Amino acid sequence: MKILVINSGSSSLRFQLIDITEIEAQEELLAKGLVENIGKPDSWFHCTFKAGDPVNLKKEIPDHKAAVEAAFDFLLSSGVLQSKAEIEGVGHRVVHGGEHFRESVRIDPDVEKAIQECSELAPLHNPHNLAGYRAVRALLPGIPEVAVFDTSFHHTIPPKAYVYAIPYEYFEKDRVRRYGFHGTSHRYVSRRFAQIHRTAPRAWKLITCHLGNGCSVCAVVRGRSLDTSMGFTPVEGLIMGTRSGDLDLGVVLYLIHHYRFDREELEEMLNQNSGLLGISGISNDMRDLLRQRKAGDKRAQLAVNMFCYRVRKYLGAYLAALHGAHAMVFTGGIGENSPEIRAQICSGLKNLGVVLDSNLNRSTLGVEGEISTSQSPTKIWVIPTNEELLIARDTARCILGLPLE
Repeated sequence: MKILVINSGSSSLRFQLIDITEIEAQEELLAKGLVENIGKPDSWFHCTFKAGDPVNLKKEIPDHKAAVEAAFDFLLSSGVLQSKAEIEGVGHRVVHGGEHFRESVRIDPDVEKAIQECSELAPLHNPHNLAGYRAVRALLPGIPEVAVFDTSFHHTIPPKAYVYAIPYEYFEKDRVRRYGFHGTSHRYVSRRFAQIHRTAPRAWKLITCHLGNGCSVCAVVRGRSLDTSMGFTPVEGLIMGTRSGDLDLGVVLYLIHHYRFDREELEEMLNQNSGLLGISGISNDMRDLLRQRKAGDKRAQLAVNMFCYRVRKYLGAYLAALHGAHAMVFTGGIGENSPEIRAQICSGLKNLGVVLDSNLNRSTLGVEGEISTSQSPTKIWVIPTNEELLIARDTARCILGLPLE
């Protein structure tokens, strides 16, 4: 079964074509690509595939429909596909499912409407996720399409963790609560950890740390989310590339009063101009900040220190919430590839049973591996995430009518 996975953003579209002969046993990545700067003069199409050299083309891509067309054109012209009819299903990453969706689901008009209604909770994501779906629907009418939600993994969080301490009526009437995000990543790495150890997910208590441009931490018990750092929207929690993370609401009220910010201006500031970029004034890319820190830039140093401190605080909190954990797992672009950040985060956690092996940490870059000492009560692992593969698996299960994990 050939599954196309689409992750559609505001000005980008990522895709992967995955051939699943047997779920979790025989799976093959056939091609993956990225269309970036959609709707701009400098649009680019990038793709790698099994049987040829990488492709990088500058071409005009005015909208998401054109981006999907470019992906199909390449898959056909390169010989990866002989016909569009070979694609048996399409899986879409959808950021926010609200309380509507507790698991992945085939998209029909009612599901599309419910996703649209959740756009108010994730205005920077859901409308663009739907744009990818509608582009595929126009080009491949009738093909099964499945929505896989960032939020669905976190529906096992108990009320004591997801209800906010504001008047309860806002939860009852408007479902204002913690939803959590990055669920596909946290679900993938927690399940992969169990597979590595040849056990079922229910055997473990884990803390999974997805650290990239977006960041979140999740406490996972028996393969289920118990708590997570992101909240009603993806802004809450850790400091991220351009998002503020945890913030005193009084700061927002102050800015509204003194600078007359409207909603759109606040959303842009908190989502696109804050975080590492806002602190450093340099970049939202941790690699840039580490280079600038070495060069003596004080604000880059402050941004890195704040980032690591915030992660460490959440790790301590979740160790307490879990009454101890068997392991912590680092994933995401920073988590998988930055030994320096992992070391700074873990520094000072020895008394909580977290002891990093410096040599293992330095040598583990973008690959699976344990990076804790043999004496560490809580093990530390690096596991590269593969959200697209998880989306493809869920898509295949939905199409075949199989139970989801």
